[in-house]
Amino acid sequence: MTSSNSTLSATYTSPTSTHLFSSRLPPLPEPQSAQAKSEFLSALRAEVGKMQGDVNGFLTRKMEEDKQQAEGAADGGRKLGEEKEEEMYGEEDPENDG
Repeated sequence: MTSSNSTLSATYTSPTSTHLFSSRLPPLPEPQSAQAKSEFLSALRAEVGKMQGDVNGFLTRKMEEDKQQAEGAADGGRKLGEEKEEEMYGEEDPENDG
């Protein structure tokens, strides 16, 4: 008789999104001999390494997206200021003239 498959999973949760990482682990054979346990732990170690790579890749992409959004917001604010300056050229700005 073999035990059921196990799943290795991790969940990334932020205020705006959730991402699930999951991978199947091989069943731990019964009877649980030292060799069977060793093989299972080896497979587990390999899957943890793969998942760590997946999580790191995801977080790197997420950081780049967040950085681009922040830069876009900063550029948008600067552009609005420049547009207002062009509209007000030669005129007094009541917001800045105190």
